Amino acid sequence: MKLHYYPETDSLYIELKPDAGVEVREIADGLNADIGADGAVVGLDIDHASEKLDLATLETQGLPLARLKAA
Repeated sequence: MKLHYYPETDSLYIELKPDAGVEVREIADGLNADIGADGAVVGLDIDHASEKLDLATLETQGLPLARLKAA
């Protein structure tokens, strides 16, 4: 899973799988899901992310992390 923040559009993209999305479904106002060819969600796009989320903090709980990679 990767998090991508785009300041020029103030959007946060949560990449769940590296697969390409073939369809976009609006889940709620400002929240879109990218759907892969197999019908699975491959990513989530959050518009106006800085207004909806605290982007200064990233917290995880209970993830079975074998490796943590920071960019």
